[in-house]
Formats: sequence, structure tokens, C-alpha cells
Amino acid sequence: MTLAAHDLLSARILIVDDQDANVHLLEDMLAAAGYTQVSSTQDPTTVCALHRRQPFDLILLDLQMPVMDGFQVMEGLKANNANDYLPVLVITAQPGHKLRALQAGAKDFVSKPFDLVEVKTRIHNLVEVRLLYQRLAHQNKLLEAEVLERTAELRESEARYRSLTELATDWYWEQDREGHFTKVSGPVLEMLGIRVDALADGAVAPVDDGWDEAQRQALQARISARTPFLDVRLSRRCADGLHKEYRVSGTPMFDGACNFVGYRGFGVEILG
Repeated sequence: MTLAAHDLLSARILIVDDQDANVHLLEDMLAAAGYTQVSSTQDPTTVCALHRRQPFDLILLDLQMPVMDGFQVMEGLKANNANDYLPVLVITAQPGHKLRALQAGAKDFVSKPFDLVEVKTRIHNLVEVRLLYQRLAHQNKLLEAEVLERTAELRESEARYRSLTELATDWYWEQDREGHFTKVSGPVLEMLGIRVDALADGAVAPVDDGWDEAQRQALQARISARTPFLDVRLSRRCADGLHKEYRVSGTPMFDGACNFVGYRGFGVEILG
């Protein structure tokens, strides 16, 4: 992820210092470096309101100011900041204040008197980090929105699939990851040759020997192997001597993390 020079130089920067000479020095330096969105204030009590109105990409903050010092300004910014990134570069002439400033949330510091090359380098680095942070946060929001949209689409598709299969098939079944039947419609248990407690009333599903046993075992082997199948033919000779043919399809089900969660299948009778 890279940033164009125009993005960096268009970053919104606020200079906060009660000394007029320091403000002019920093303004001239930033203008010479090509930054185009630089503003300043000598009143620290206005910083939080300015940042809340339109967040800055970097705040150059003097620590020693009357009425409200830089530490109080940072506390106010943290209380009002919508995210956890505080774009502050502190300016101090007191070496003992550096650690305290970083603990208060500042991202970096410069010492007075200024080394202009060092100041420009630190400003460039912090602006770049800030803009990359913003871009990443924006991409995460887009990704989250896309995931929610796709999840809704999949749920709608799932509901439509269930509805269509139940309306358009003679029988339908679902199994969980352990192979237990969670939904059965039609002669599924007979077709598979399985004796289990029926889902509804606890009755035992009979084994109907009229099904072709070889076809039945081949189908069960596919289900056990968790492989999808389409239009597999099954035949059955009924008690009255009639011979019937069925077409069955099925597929394993997986969750969003590709974990197997069950199986579903459905089929129709092939009418001669």
C-alpha cells in the first residue's frame, strides 16, 4: 500500500504554539516542503473543537503553553477522538517531558531549538503513517460491508434453495456433520436402507427391500465420502410389482471457514 506525493502534501496539519515566532518558523518550513493544508492557532483551548469539526492528519503541539498545556490538550483530544489514533507530534524544550508525552498518546516528539531537517522528516513519517492508517480503516469498512452483503445474499439464496427444492422434489433430506438426519421428507430412509427413530414421532423407519441394494450402497458410499453427486439413478420394485425409477442429487455443506457442517440431498421420481 503506497501513497502518492499529492496525498502526503495535501495532509491537514495544525500548528499549536503560543509563541508567534515558532508558529511562523513551522509554517514557512512546511510551505517550503510543499504542504498545502497548514493552519495554526496560538490558543490551545480551541484545538479540540477544531479537530472535532474536521480531523487533522497531524497536530504539531507545543507542551508548555499558558491556560492549557499540551498534556491537557492531548487528554481532550483522546476524549473526543472517534478512533484510537491520536495524530500528535509534540514540541518540547524539556527532555523530561518526552516520555510523559509518549505515554499521554503522542506519536513522536521534536526538541527545541528545532533541527529543521529532523522536523521535516518526522512530520513526513507521521503523516504517512496517519494516511495509511486511514486508508486501512476505510478498506476494512468496505470489506466488512461486502462481507455483510455477501452473507445476506447467501442467506437469501439458501432460503430460496430450500423453498425450491421442497416444492420441486418428491423427497429431501439434511444431515448434520455427525451424519444424523435433521430433516427428512419422502422415502429417504428407506432409500438408504437405514433404521432410525423418525424425526417426528419416534417410529422406526422400515427397510424396504424393494430398493436396488447395489445402487443404494453406492449412493451411501458417496454420502459417506462427502462428495457431491448429480442425477444418480435409483430403482425400486414396489410390493404391487411396479418398477419405479428415481433421480437423486446431493451435496456436502460447509461453513464460511470451509468446515464440513452436514449434507443435503433431494430427488424426484422419473415418470415413464
